[in-house]
Amino acid sequence: MKNSSVEIKKASGETEPFDVAKLKASVQNAGAAENLINEIAADIEEWVYEGVTTQKIYERAYKLLQRKSGSRALRYKLKKALFNFGPTGYPFEHFIGELFKKQGYATEVAQVVDGRCITHEMDVIATKDGKQYLMECKFAHDQGNRLSIQVPLYVRSRVDDIIEKRKQMPEYKDVTFSAWVVTNARFSSDSIDYSKCSGLNLLGWDYPKGNGLKDIIERVNIFPITILSHLAKKEKQQLMEQGIVTCSQLWSNTTLLNSLGLSKKKQRNVLKELDEVTEKK
Repeated sequence: MKNSSVEIKKASGETEPFDVAKLKASVQNAGAAENLINEIAADIEEWVYEGVTTQKIYERAYKLLQRKSGSRALRYKLKKALFNFGPTGYPFEHFIGELFKKQGYATEVAQVVDGRCITHEMDVIATKDGKQYLMECKFAHDQGNRLSIQVPLYVRSRVDDIIEKRKQMPEYKDVTFSAWVVTNARFSSDSIDYSKCSGLNLLGWDYPKGNGLKDIIERVNIFPITILSHLAKKEKQQLMEQGIVTCSQLWSNTTLLNSLGLSKKKQRNVLKELDEVTEKK
């Protein structure tokens, strides 16, 4: 059995020791049973080699998980599914809107709003219990990306301009506002330091710890349609162009599958996946 002295390469190009506990945690998050977690971990611990990428480790774990437990493998694809929302950032914005709507927020997407000085386009506005979140969504195509300090700096100034205007408006008399930057990637250390100092909220793949995107998605049980393995990229794109960005939306409107020209067998496979990924934990 190989051990944690093996160095593996992350998406950012950095290296780190292979950590079997981290691998087990990722498979556990997909909902796999303990015996299957241990089986997958043992296979990869035996197979892993110096310089192997985290992407190759993920692909091997995914294939093993898919072979044993199809629905759990879908959940394991979550990170990659978020990056497959491209090429534009619009589906990601709508997904964030749906994610907060599922948590009881009234949400608006792609709104042009007045600031004290100029107008601004706000990607997502989420309101609940007298609190309003003004969110800028930054979709990254590359898993190795870290959002630089420039984004939090300009979001802070833009949202401050909006807040100054809204504080003068009677309909927002008892509302408190906060600025957010949301990304499917990670943040630079400068971005994190600045957000803590300036009161800016950051939401990334695994930030804040324990309450990042992956944690919220799994907790509220709402998944992107890009997670579905029986739909081709073109078919997913057609659905996203119709405003369908989550499995729950498609599950509630399965007649849309007819417009994709799928065979009966393929439709059955998609419906099975939808049933598995939208089931209650």
